[in-house]
Amino acid sequence: MCGIALIVSGVRIDLLHLLPDFKSSLPEVEQVDQPVFSFDDIKAALLRRGPDNFGSKKVLLLLKSSDSSKKEEIISLFNADGTTNRENSCLHSSRIKNDCIPSTSGVTSVQSNDCILGKSVAELLFFGATLQLRGTNQVYQPLVDGYGNLLVYNGEIFGGIHVGSNNNDTAILMDALGRCFSCNCQGDKKACYCTKGGQNSVPELLSKIKGPWALIYWQDSSKTMWFGRDAFGRRSLLVHWPTADDSRFLLSSVSPPLSYKKNLDLELEGNMSDLSFWEELPCGIYSICLDASKANDCLVGEVRKHEWSNPELKELIEWERTFVEPKSEHLNFPHLPVVGDQHAMHSNYVDGMPSKLSFDHDVKHVKTDIPTVPVNNTILSDSCLSYKGVNQCSDSLPAQRVLLALKESVKRRITLERMFQTTANEVRPEKFVPVAVLFSGGLDSMILAALLDECLDRTYEIDLLNVSFDGESAPDRISARAGVKELQRIAPSRRWNLVEIDADLSDLTSETLHVMSLINPAKTYMDLNIGIALWLAAGGHGWVDRGVSNNHNEGHGRSMYKSEAKILLVGSGADEQCAGYGRHKTKYRLGGWLGLHEEMKLDMHRIWKRNLGRDDRCISDNGKEARFPFLDEDVIRTLLDIPLCEVADLDQPIGRGDKKILREVAWLLGLKEAASLPKRAIQFGSRIARESNRKNFGSNRAANQASAGSLVIHMETKFT
Repeated sequence: MCGIALIVSGVRIDLLHLLPDFKSSLPEVEQVDQPVFSFDDIKAALLRRGPDNFGSKKVLLLLKSSDSSKKEEIISLFNADGTTNRENSCLHSSRIKNDCIPSTSGVTSVQSNDCILGKSVAELLFFGATLQLRGTNQVYQPLVDGYGNLLVYNGEIFGGIHVGSNNNDTAILMDALGRCFSCNCQGDKKACYCTKGGQNSVPELLSKIKGPWALIYWQDSSKTMWFGRDAFGRRSLLVHWPTADDSRFLLSSVSPPLSYKKNLDLELEGNMSDLSFWEELPCGIYSICLDASKANDCLVGEVRKHEWSNPELKELIEWERTFVEPKSEHLNFPHLPVVGDQHAMHSNYVDGMPSKLSFDHDVKHVKTDIPTVPVNNTILSDSCLSYKGVNQCSDSLPAQRVLLALKESVKRRITLERMFQTTANEVRPEKFVPVAVLFSGGLDSMILAALLDECLDRTYEIDLLNVSFDGESAPDRISARAGVKELQRIAPSRRWNLVEIDADLSDLTSETLHVMSLINPAKTYMDLNIGIALWLAAGGHGWVDRGVSNNHNEGHGRSMYKSEAKILLVGSGADEQCAGYGRHKTKYRLGGWLGLHEEMKLDMHRIWKRNLGRDDRCISDNGKEARFPFLDEDVIRTLLDIPLCEVADLDQPIGRGDKKILREVAWLLGLKEAASLPKRAIQFGSRIARESNRKNFGSNRAANQASAGSLVIHMETKFT
């Protein structure tokens, strides 16, 4: 994980299959004398992310004479860590001659960093920045196998493809991709006659992966470039389709800073709408098959999008719930006290904020007279959860099923492999903090923190990262401090570090300009406000008040602190799946259960574009890896299998019926105060939205009248 990129020059990209409205005549390929983004720009953007290593490799493509009967031997030059190593792109020169040069495409590839063998027609330049968190051996990207295939990968494999405890995801995936059959049929099985028994195609293999990913893979035997991102878009991948201004095809995890480009006029029409170089690549698997026969003296690459082949994944993408309209049997589910005793819960709050914490309620009130449920004729004894000495089977109540799925999701994302622990011991074994939580003290982050405590060895501390633009008065700072007290109650032996990150928007001019490049292609004030808050939180530079953060006798006092945790748990996806937004209540009031379901479905279908790409870029810029337990495939499946009326009950007040299922999960975890907290978005809870409105519009009222959140950023108001 960290970042990947690709620059393709000298190839005419045919988008007709991907974009039917695209003009039929292919754009001319021209030399780009002053590109908007150069090799050095993209390299610098990826290096900012703090990778363990960075590499680049070039593939030069030559047109092979059709009347030549002599096959050439191809030598590749690789440059690793500043030293030049001469290697063959295939295992043996005889294999190069016999197998690596295809007989159909008429294209020959040469992999090199610093030499050209003959006259090149096109150039493929790959970038790989690696932040390695898995595997005992260091992995350097781009990876090249013995057949000339090349991979840059930004992701994790949590299931679908086996990755041993000592193995690295990228290395395992490279090996699996190398065994995929190759053809020029673009995945059209009806027209494909070159499949091999027992082998996967590239789309079939990628469809198996559980976990977030983005990749670029050059399959040398078929002269096909594969690229894409996972079905929910949990890893960023931006695309630039060739234009008259820049005929190159580019992919990148992040945009380099626009402000550094002197050839761009940032004041053009006073806003960012003209700076549309990048697009978010829609989720999916794509290929570009290079063919020399379609144009004279120029390679043509035909772009196609491929279907996911995994039926279970396709069901998750469609996001159809098993039961939308409630049935009589659904109304008889036993409920936890958080739903039925709201007055008692709110008695501990003043104006929606936690007052002096009271823990008079006891989990013993939770119904426990429900029999153990067999699954596949086996009693799931390991699935029976125990809280406060009360055993409850995970398959009894919907909330318990969600709790178990979430706990397994967190466990997958924080398992410390040998490489990870070795790195920890080398740095600071007695104080190493491996995992942090983006922490507001609200419902979602409290659940993640409590589950992290259950899954992570007690010898490790846990960082809770909280950002405020209004000091101790911001709602998120107040709830975070109250939340730590509740976490200390349920996990008194854990050492919690509430990292209080204080910021002043007026002091962040250069930082704001940088975050604008991170959120690109997003351009609104809301995106910028969220991006700045996430970027600062992920940076982890703040203060720890030992009197607030732990119950240990270490004295009090506020001291500077820098979170070194590389893994950051984020609550994205909870609101979309559990009806946490205000508009969900409106849709339910106007359209009933079906209207609510359709709105939630729309949220899940666009979360890749509205949220996840932006959030991944802002967090990753600090050398951190965002992980999203609520968007685990098994968690999504579990929530879809539960009747919608059990997920949310929007006839109830805010803080009660919204995200009802998660409030019950919080109750099961012993988080009785957090179970009643209302939803607050980070831009409001941290109060960056208020400060941004005052700075750019004069007041909150003026900003609201202008619908500031959805407005495109005006450069002149922001930076002059």
